Amino acid sequence: MKNDSKPVYLKLRDTIAAAILDGAFGEGSMLPSVRAFAAQQGANPLTVAKAYQLFQDSGLVEVKRGVGLFVASGAVNRLRKTEREHFLKTIWPDVRAQMDRAGISPAELLESA
Repeated sequence: MKNDSKPVYLKLRDTIAAAILDGAFGEGSMLPSVRAFAAQQGANPLTVAKAYQLFQDSGLVEVKRGVGLFVASGAVNRLRKTEREHFLKTIWPDVRAQMDRAGISPAELLESA
């Protein structure tokens, strides 16, 4: 799987993004502290800080000094758009090729869902 070679900080970024998209952290919600999230994930706090920095750099979280990181307004829509583009450009071509090799039509796939 392609994700196996992905750096840990990007895997953590994906975990956080999924939690935001799944509603575990809604817009305006506070994210766990770097130390708390590192302990939860079994990761180095510096690696978690790097993942969080990606969210800060892209404006998906807001920093409230002395309080913590909060999911920014509009973050869910922006993340969904990014995830959709990533899926269509990176994941879907491989899935479609595997479907073709297995002889699975999109209609058949939808029927089985």
